[in-house]
Amino acid sequence: MAIGAFSAKTAQARADDGAGQARPSQLRRRLGRADLKAVPEARRALRELLRQWGRPGRSEVAELLTSELVTNALIHTDTDAVLTATVSSRGLRVEVRDFVARRPRLRVTNTDDGTHGRGLLLVQSLADAWGVRAHGVGKVVWFELDAGAL
Repeated sequence: MAIGAFSAKTAQARADDGAGQARPSQLRRRLGRADLKAVPEARRALRELLRQWGRPGRSEVAELLTSELVTNALIHTDTDAVLTATVSSRGLRVEVRDFVARRPRLRVTNTDDGTHGRGLLLVQSLADAWGVRAHGVGKVVWFELDAGAL
């Protein structure tokens, strides 16, 4: 993967795992530091992953939440980030890893904030589950949407 570029491979496996279950499909992208062009590219890649998975109908929420996590990682850190999205029979899990240990925090917004400070509130409101976990040097912010929501 090229550092500082929105590049990497997208693995979209739909093969049988030998037990009659389809393996999860996965999207993995490296996001260049402060490269906000990566946000719409991440949305398009996620939309394609969900289309190939056969659940294109409700990808809007998944795209919105992915945009929020990617934007936060690129704006609030001075490092690259890694986006991983995995779809399975249970649903969708999206993770955005950055290399800064500082944890994000939910903020109470007011009308003076304009469009800032609402991303994690959207994630909290729309995701079936979400969280933050330490990951080596840095953290992973993630959300899940159940298969019925997609």
